Amino acid sequence: MTDPKKLPEGRLGRLARLAGAGLRVGASALGDSDGASAAKHAAEVFGTLRGLAAKVGQMASYVDGVVPEGQRAAYETAMKGLRAAAPTSSPVEIRRLVEEELGAPVDRLFLRWDEAPIASASIGQVHRAAIAPESGDEPIEVAVKVQHPGIVKALDADLANAGILQMVVGSVVGKRFKTKEQLEQVRQRFREELDYRLEAERLESFHRFHRGDRTIVMPRVHAHRSSTRVLTTDFMHGASFDDACAAPDRERRAWAETLWRFVYKAILVHRHFNADPHPGNYLFRDGSVVFLDFGCVQPVPDHNIRWARVMHRAAHQRDVQAFANGFMQLLQAKPGLLAKTAVAYTRRCFEPLFHRPYRITRPYAASLVELAKEMALEARRADDSEFFAMPEDMVFMNRLQFGFYSVLARLDVEADYASVERGFWPETEAHPV
Repeated sequence: MTDPKKLPEGRLGRLARLAGAGLRVGASALGDSDGASAAKHAAEVFGTLRGLAAKVGQMASYVDGVVPEGQRAAYETAMKGLRAAAPTSSPVEIRRLVEEELGAPVDRLFLRWDEAPIASASIGQVHRAAIAPESGDEPIEVAVKVQHPGIVKALDADLANAGILQMVVGSVVGKRFKTKEQLEQVRQRFREELDYRLEAERLESFHRFHRGDRTIVMPRVHAHRSSTRVLTTDFMHGASFDDACAAPDRERRAWAETLWRFVYKAILVHRHFNADPHPGNYLFRDGSVVFLDFGCVQPVPDHNIRWARVMHRAAHQRDVQAFANGFMQLLQAKPGLLAKTAVAYTRRCFEPLFHRPYRITRPYAASLVELAKEMALEARRADDSEFFAMPEDMVFMNRLQFGFYSVLARLDVEADYASVERGFWPETEAHPV
């Protein structure tokens, strides 16, 4: 959808619009309506602001448990358009940015350039184009991701704004958990999304992580048509997430298992995870999944990997005590009610490994958000003898956990995720910690 209004860049202007949306949402929550009007208004505001605000709106469109049950349908309907396509930037501004970044007119850089974007998100929008082949006669069809003009200032304003950060972080960790180090990591990850050269490097890394796996497909980067603010990759074809959710059980099961392997092999073997499980980042083919976006990638420290492997192995063996011990070591937790609550929450997250095969459902995905809120509440109550800080990457791990499980819940299929992990488990021996 096209929005004629200029992207708001100033901190105060962005905060004022966001606050207005929040008041509408709050009033709706206090009333007995289904929230349709407030949801529509919030989607418009989030889309116009783009940046972190759009990410909040996109999460509300698919993460179970974020929006109250009575208003979930209205918010999902309103936010679905935002999830599929945030408001777009001016074609003239986009051309100007591409030419500045790549140093030549668009008509010389590309054999074909489609002015209308095929997708738009919180940071940039995607144009379909074609480039000359290095060999052969057939043009190469490409997808060109271009940052929204003004998004750098807008995102900087968001990252300096405690209120907007609260919206991003508040649903996954409690106030007492939001240490200076955690918030700085949030800022670092989102600032990295502005660097498309870094995203290209990460895409190449994930190619290496999953080399030889025909079920995991990623586009090739065209470096000579890429820069810090422009990223050109092969144009990828496949079914949308909504279409995938309507496919037969056999196909949905294969896709769910592929998604699990993509996420947990990268974590447990290669110590990285892609922290943006947005449904628009996947395309679905016969026997494979295409992964499109690598802007938000979190490295995992060796200490965390060591104990994460212990916990996964314990879950495979259904050893509840070994699992709890691994968790306590991972978080260096102090014994007490907070630790018990945190263990219970994490044990619930591992249900698909303890019980297999397992069908991840939307109520189950929503229960994880509720348990996380209970854990945050317990942290506020805990005294210093029981309180312990969460690892710095917990914000993005929870973002992955909530979003990824909500995606699997919509595929709504029974799968043996423990068997998927056992398939790549021997590779952990080649990558010791």
